[in-house]
This record gives sequence, structure tokens and C-alpha cells, in this order.
Amino acid sequence: MAAAVALASPLRRLLRAPQPRRAVPAPYYFFSRGRCGATIAVTAGAAKDSAVNASVDRIVAEEVRNILYMLMQAERASQRRDVFHTNFLTPPIIKEAMVAIEKLADIKAVAQGGYPEAERCRISVGHPDSLTSNPDTVAALSISGNFRLEPCSHGDFLGAILGTGITREKVGDILLQGEKGAQVLVDPELVDYLTSTLEKVGKVGVSCTQIPLLALEYEPPRTKSFKTVEASLRVDALASAGFKISRTKLASLISAGDVRVNWTPVLKNGVTLESGDVVSVSGMGRLKVN
Repeated sequence: MAAAVALASPLRRLLRAPQPRRAVPAPYYFFSRGRCGATIAVTAGAAKDSAVNASVDRIVAEEVRNILYMLMQAERASQRRDVFHTNFLTPPIIKEAMVAIEKLADIKAVAQGGYPEAERCRISVGHPDSLTSNPDTVAALSISGNFRLEPCSHGDFLGAILGTGITREKVGDILLQGEKGAQVLVDPELVDYLTSTLEKVGKVGVSCTQIPLLALEYEPPRTKSFKTVEASLRVDALASAGFKISRTKLASLISAGDVRVNWTPVLKNGVTLESGDVVSVSGMGRLKVN
């Protein structure tokens, strides 16, 4: 399920602000487990937790700033008919980056994640004449092994990949396949490295091979809609209702870093949600506030 973050005001400020001439840092993007979701319609009112939300806005705004800096580089590349590719980005950043690209003259952008409903995507930007067809910027790998007795989670596969020294932004979606293993989308430049380096996920020995994108096996996320009435729009109130767990259990998940709002980890139970916000809990899926 895709989601959008309301960043209009920070983005306008970034577009007006001069961009620093410096190397772009490699931000760490988080990816939640689970592919099912739930939608909640809430009738309630609450005060804004401005301190925490401002901190979250700063994190996302900095990511957008990095994207805009890269877009400046891409605009220069476009003048030379070159094509520039970003790393894998999360849905909120993809949305804001695409909006920013629309403001730039003589530049075309294509977002690709390897399959139609991909969550994490790379954006290719350049002059329209240079992007006459979809660029080949995403590769698919099959990680296979006998996971019947040792089932592994999304986090296990991601941890094994990152354990080879690869950074998170070079890895796209991970499609779990139960006992068979998983299919992973990666930067094509890393295919040879991973196929020769990745040997184990958890305690299971694995083989890693490249497969065509058409061989990817995926299903649309299953969703359901329901209504609830809560005393506030706090994340612990809505998430406990949406995932049908106690607030005590949710508080422990927040402390462990397993709860995210719009792909950014929340730090406190009292973070206030707004319409359109997406809450994800590792291993449980995600919900969107209507």
C-alpha cells in the first residue's frame, strides 16, 4: 500500500533555499515487514505533539533535501543528455521527489521498483530524449534454501544482505516465499557480488541467483477497512485498535524500534497521527488513517 507524507511547506522552503555543494550522504531508509494493511476512519480530536512531529519532519525534510541536491546534479546531466539514477527510495520520498522534478524544465523521470506494485523504487531522471524507454535500473535475485524447519523473516533476509557490507539504500523490496526463500530487488551493479558472497540466511545455507523481473512472484497486499472511535489520535491508541494488540504490547514495540509512521521510526507513544498517515509494525503489516 503506497502512502504520502504532507511535506508541502518543507518542500517549498527547500526549493527556495540554496543547495549546498557537498557530497550527498547515504541516508538509512527503513522498510517494514508484512504486506497486509488496514484502514481506520476515526472521529476524535487531539492536540498536536509538535516536538516529536517536528523531529520526524526534520528527518524526512533532510531526505528530501538530499533528493533535491541530486536533482540539481541530474539537471546538469540532462543538459548533456545523460541519465541519472537515485538509490532505492521510500514512497513518501518518491512522491516528493517526483513533485520536485515536475518543476524542472526539460527533465523526465521514471520510478522503477522491479514490478508494478513495488514499494521501494529508484528514480531515473534525464532529458526526455535520453529516457525514451524504461531504463534497466533494477535486478531481481532469488535466494533459495530449505527454510521448512528454519523459517526466516523479512528482517532475517535483509540482515543477511546487509551483513555482506551492502547499504540499505541499494536494496529494494523483499518478497518472501515461505519455505522456498525469498526474491529480492537490488541495484544491478551488486548482482555478481551478492551471488558470490551471500551463503547463509539465519542458520540456513542458501544459493543466490539472478532471475528475470518477469519471474517475480508477488500478490497485491490484502486490505480491510473498519471504523473505530478513540479518545485521541495518538499512535498508541490507533495502532493498538488497528492491530488488535494492547497498548502495553505496542509500547514495547515502539521501544524496540518496530513501529514507524510514514516509514520513520516513532520515539514516543504520544505521537499524534493525521489523516493519510501510515503506521507500520514489524511483522504485522500496516494501517492507513482515513
